[in-house]
Amino acid sequence: MDKNTQQPDIPKKILGVISRNNPVIKVMLWVGNRELPILIALFAIMALLWGFAVLTQMALEDHPHELDRTLLLSMRTATDLSDPIGPGWVEEIGRDFTALGGNAVLILLTMAVIGYLLLDRKPRVVLVVLIATLGALTVNNLLKKTIDRDRPDLVPHGSIIYTASFPSGHSMLAASTYLTLGALLTQLQRRKVIKAYILMVCITITLLVGVSRVYLGVHWPTDVLAGWAAGAGWALGCWLLARWLQLHHKIESTSSSETDGRL
Repeated sequence: MDKNTQQPDIPKKILGVISRNNPVIKVMLWVGNRELPILIALFAIMALLWGFAVLTQMALEDHPHELDRTLLLSMRTATDLSDPIGPGWVEEIGRDFTALGGNAVLILLTMAVIGYLLLDRKPRVVLVVLIATLGALTVNNLLKKTIDRDRPDLVPHGSIIYTASFPSGHSMLAASTYLTLGALLTQLQRRKVIKAYILMVCITITLLVGVSRVYLGVHWPTDVLAGWAAGAGWALGCWLLARWLQLHHKIESTSSSETDGRL
């Protein structure tokens, strides 16, 4: 073919589709530029959703799964199911751990973070924090009312309960709140070891909250697993939302502000 032969004009509609200004192309370019972390997050969300669906199916069964019974009873004294394993101070620690996922602690923590963000002149980042906390609380309440699973009746409850069992609200809210705040906090750091430390602390707190709910006999283990799955998935979704909004300059960067003498 003659090199000078002109190619037929591409229709304007096709040019619009492949244009870099097209929103779809922008998203594809964004994913391409951040391929590994974005793909990992997306696959993790899909895996967590699948796990949550499996646990929901187990929760809808007429009788508790054998795994639930075994794990719950393993945290009780064999001769007295009303007595959690370990001395009295261990049970008190369990109550302290479970409080870290309670509404009062999470509200105080969220308000403190919001105050910091406002003082640091990042009011739009507050949107992500509110979605991570209030959004997760709303979803959790809807799930509880929809599935309406009874609380464990094998052992006495070591904490006051007033909602349905599935999924664990403490576990879900701890995961969504601590993991989201941890992800935002890591962006203030440059050293990878500090980033890893922050995330490990947030993950540890989330795990301790969930285990304490089973230890106190107020949740089946599958309730906690479902809460972790839903909360972690929600936190990843909030992280992706924050990255997308930062790309489009809709919210402020969470990186450290330059020293400019501001009060």
